Amino acid sequence: MTTRRFVQLLIYLLAGNCLLGDSESGQVVGSPYPSSDSKNAKSFSPMKQFLMRSYYDRYTSLHDSDFEIFMSQEVASGLCKVLPENHNSMLRLSVLRRDLVGEGSHRRVSTLIKLQTQQLKSLSDLLSYSCELIIIERLPSGVFADPFELQHLAQRGVFNDIAVFGDTNLELPSFLSNRSAVEIHLDIDPNTLLQPTDISIEYPLHARYQPLNESGYSIVEFGAPDTLLRCRVKEKMENSNCLFKLKNDDANLYDAGLVWRIPSGKKAHSDLVSTVTFLTAFLSTLVIMVTSLRYFNSRVSKDLKQS
Repeated sequence: MTTRRFVQLLIYLLAGNCLLGDSESGQVVGSPYPSSDSKNAKSFSPMKQFLMRSYYDRYTSLHDSDFEIFMSQEVASGLCKVLPENHNSMLRLSVLRRDLVGEGSHRRVSTLIKLQTQQLKSLSDLLSYSCELIIIERLPSGVFADPFELQHLAQRGVFNDIAVFGDTNLELPSFLSNRSAVEIHLDIDPNTLLQPTDISIEYPLHARYQPLNESGYSIVEFGAPDTLLRCRVKEKMENSNCLFKLKNDDANLYDAGLVWRIPSGKKAHSDLVSTVTFLTAFLSTLVIMVTSLRYFNSRVSKDLKQS
């Protein structure tokens, strides 16, 4: 038991400096293109604005209740003035299908979204717009998205833009981390909205280190993503902006709430693992010390012979 506590203290002291140096709750990893904001500084385009960046300007961490309040305020402030008052009913989410691809601690989230038009005459007003679909995935504390990995997807043109917001420390275990969110932007041709449209996305997620569990697994659950449509008039992009949320209430949901069984250590094995870790660390340190002493002695002997 003493050995186990010593090993845990040693690991904490070694890892603690790194965690304290790198961790920052609420840290934002912005657009994969660092210069995108500067490019549009002269003519700011709301189409490139991340909603989650605005959220973290007001809140320090991600909570569902705060997010719902924020989203209701954002949608209300972004209501279209050039579209009919019932524009939210023109386009609805008809199908949302979700799946976890792969096994273990590194998997991919696959989402199929089907958009259904309801009033073609009213929706035809969107033809003078350029639009983008915004998908916000609120992740639980047990999983995270690697911002550098997502950056490569954006650079390859898989997404128009993508960013991770919140706790982006990739090394923190689940019980020390805060939640994060992934925001995806996809350009949509307004003409495609005049007919049922299928949109499929897939991106990688990774499991954090889980607390000990006798079953050998930890259960992590997260719900359906938030989907929004943001449009603007091409000629008047600063004045005529539309933002409305696609509701999941009327959609046919297929596995919208994902359940991830993440492998974790068992408490019964902790003593054995601690002992093996301590012996391995001790032997490695001993080998380094012996090698260093032999090298030092050889250098001293060589210098004495030369003198």
